[in-house]
Amino acid sequence: MEIKDISRITPSMGEVENPETTEITEDNLISVGKAKLEALETSISEVEELIEEREGLSEEVFKDGEKTKREISNFILANEKAENSLEKQDALIGLRQKQIDVTELQLNERVACWKDVAVLKKELRDKEQEFTERKERQKAISEILE
Repeated sequence: MEIKDISRITPSMGEVENPETTEITEDNLISVGKAKLEALETSISEVEELIEEREGLSEEVFKDGEKTKREISNFILANEKAENSLEKQDALIGLRQKQIDVTELQLNERVACWKDVAVLKKELRDKEQEFTERKERQKAISEILE
Protein backbone atom coordinates (compact mmCIF):
# COMPACT_ATOMS: atom_id res chain seq x y z
CA MET A 1 0.00 0.00 0.00
CA GLU A 2 1.33 3.37 -1.01
CA ILE A 3 0.80 6.52 1.08
CA LYS A 4 0.54 9.80 -0.78
CA ASP A 5 1.19 13.20 0.74
CA ILE A 6 -1.93 15.25 0.04
CA SER A 7 -1.13 18.16 2.36
CA ARG A 8 0.23 20.28 -0.49
CA ILE A 9 -2.64 19.71 -2.86
CA THR A 10 -4.97 22.68 -3.06
CA PRO A 11 -8.19 22.67 -5.02
CA SER A 12 -8.47 25.03 -7.92
CA MET A 13 -10.74 28.06 -7.60
CA GLY A 14 -13.40 26.47 -9.77
CA GLU A 15 -13.71 23.49 -7.45
CA VAL A 16 -14.34 25.51 -4.29
CA GLU A 17 -17.96 26.36 -3.71
CA ASN A 18 -18.73 29.82 -2.39
CA PRO A 19 -21.30 29.73 0.33
CA GLU A 20 -24.30 31.88 -0.38
CA THR A 21 -24.21 35.16 1.43
CA THR A 22 -27.32 36.84 2.67
CA GLU A 23 -27.45 40.55 2.54
CA ILE A 24 -28.17 42.05 5.92
CA THR A 25 -31.15 44.32 5.64
CA GLU A 26 -33.24 46.18 8.15
CA ASP A 27 -36.16 43.84 7.46
CA ASN A 28 -34.03 40.76 8.17
CA LEU A 29 -32.78 42.16 11.47
CA ILE A 30 -36.19 43.38 12.58
CA SER A 31 -37.91 40.09 11.72
CA VAL A 32 -35.39 38.15 13.81
CA GLY A 33 -35.87 40.44 16.80
CA LYS A 34 -39.63 40.67 16.34
CA ALA A 35 -40.16 36.95 16.93
CA LYS A 36 -38.23 37.13 20.21
CA LEU A 37 -40.15 40.24 21.29
CA GLU A 38 -43.46 38.53 20.59
CA ALA A 39 -42.34 35.49 22.59
CA LEU A 40 -41.34 37.73 25.49
CA GLU A 41 -44.68 39.57 25.37
CA THR A 42 -46.50 36.24 25.50
CA SER A 43 -44.32 35.07 28.36
CA ILE A 44 -44.91 38.29 30.30
CA SER A 45 -48.68 37.98 29.96
CA GLU A 46 -48.53 34.32 31.04
CA VAL A 47 -46.55 35.19 34.17
CA GLU A 48 -49.03 37.97 35.00
CA GLU A 49 -51.87 35.44 34.66
CA LEU A 50 -50.02 32.98 36.91
CA ILE A 51 -49.65 35.65 39.58
CA GLU A 52 -53.36 36.45 39.46
CA GLU A 53 -54.32 32.76 39.54
CA ARG A 54 -52.02 32.05 42.48
CA GLU A 55 -53.39 34.97 44.48
CA GLY A 56 -56.95 33.90 43.63
CA LEU A 57 -56.25 30.33 44.70
CA SER A 58 -54.81 31.53 47.99
CA GLU A 59 -57.83 33.71 48.64
CA GLU A 60 -60.14 30.78 47.87
CA VAL A 61 -58.25 28.52 50.31
CA PHE A 62 -58.43 31.25 52.96
CA LYS A 63 -62.19 31.72 52.48
CA ASP A 64 -62.79 27.96 52.63
CA GLY A 65 -60.79 27.82 55.86
CA GLU A 66 -62.83 30.63 57.38
CA LYS A 67 -66.04 28.87 56.39
CA THR A 68 -64.85 25.62 57.96
CA LYS A 69 -63.80 27.37 61.19
CA ARG A 70 -67.16 29.14 61.38
CA GLU A 71 -69.03 25.84 60.94
CA ILE A 72 -66.93 24.22 63.67
CA SER A 73 -67.54 27.19 65.99
CA ASN A 74 -71.28 27.01 65.39
CA PHE A 75 -71.29 23.28 66.09
CA ILE A 76 -69.29 23.77 69.28
CA LEU A 77 -71.61 26.55 70.49
CA ALA A 78 -74.67 24.45 69.75
CA ASN A 79 -73.32 21.46 71.67
CA GLU A 80 -71.53 23.14 74.58
CA LYS A 81 -74.65 23.70 76.64
CA ALA A 82 -75.87 20.13 76.49
CA GLU A 83 -74.79 17.48 78.99
CA ASN A 84 -71.09 17.43 79.66
CA SER A 85 -69.96 13.86 79.39
CA LEU A 86 -66.28 13.05 79.14
CA GLU A 87 -66.65 11.75 75.58
CA LYS A 88 -68.42 14.91 74.53
CA GLN A 89 -65.70 17.08 76.07
CA ASP A 90 -63.06 15.09 74.19
CA ALA A 91 -64.98 15.58 70.94
CA LEU A 92 -65.25 19.34 71.53
CA ILE A 93 -61.53 19.53 72.30
CA GLY A 94 -60.89 17.66 69.05
CA LEU A 95 -63.02 20.17 67.16
CA ARG A 96 -61.16 23.09 68.73
CA GLN A 97 -57.91 21.43 67.64
CA LYS A 98 -59.31 21.21 64.11
CA GLN A 99 -59.96 24.95 64.22
CA ILE A 100 -56.34 25.51 65.18
CA ASP A 101 -55.21 23.18 62.38
CA VAL A 102 -57.28 25.12 59.85
CA THR A 103 -55.80 28.39 61.08
CA GLU A 104 -52.31 26.93 60.75
CA LEU A 105 -53.15 25.75 57.23
CA GLN A 106 -54.32 29.26 56.36
CA LEU A 107 -51.11 30.80 57.66
CA ASN A 108 -48.99 28.29 55.76
CA GLU A 109 -50.98 29.01 52.60
CA ARG A 110 -50.43 32.75 53.00
CA VAL A 111 -46.68 32.23 53.37
CA ALA A 112 -46.54 29.80 50.43
CA CYS A 113 -48.55 32.20 48.28
CA TRP A 114 -46.27 35.09 49.20
CA LYS A 115 -43.20 33.02 48.25
CA ASP A 116 -44.73 31.84 44.97
CA VAL A 117 -45.82 35.34 44.00
CA ALA A 118 -42.40 36.75 44.90
CA VAL A 119 -40.71 34.23 42.58
CA LEU A 120 -43.21 34.95 39.80
CA LYS A 121 -42.77 38.71 40.19
CA LYS A 122 -38.99 38.34 39.97
CA GLU A 123 -39.43 36.32 36.78
CA LEU A 124 -41.81 38.99 35.50
CA ARG A 125 -39.31 41.77 36.21
CA ASP A 126 -36.55 39.83 34.45
CA LYS A 127 -38.70 39.25 31.38
CA GLU A 128 -39.86 42.86 31.29
CA GLN A 129 -36.26 44.04 31.54
CA GLU A 130 -35.19 41.71 28.73
CA PHE A 131 -38.14 42.90 26.64
CA THR A 132 -37.20 46.55 27.18
CA GLU A 133 -33.55 45.90 26.34
CA ARG A 134 -34.42 44.03 23.15
CA LYS A 135 -36.86 46.73 22.12
CA GLU A 136 -34.18 49.39 22.63
CA ARG A 137 -31.64 47.33 20.66
CA GLN A 138 -34.11 46.90 17.83
CA LYS A 139 -34.74 50.64 17.80
CA ALA A 140 -30.99 51.36 17.78
CA ILE A 141 -30.41 48.95 14.89
CA SER A 142 -33.24 50.56 12.94
CA GLU A 143 -31.70 53.99 13.49
CA ILE A 144 -28.26 52.76 12.40
CA LEU A 145 -29.62 51.21 9.22
CA GLU A 146 -31.59 54.32 8.23
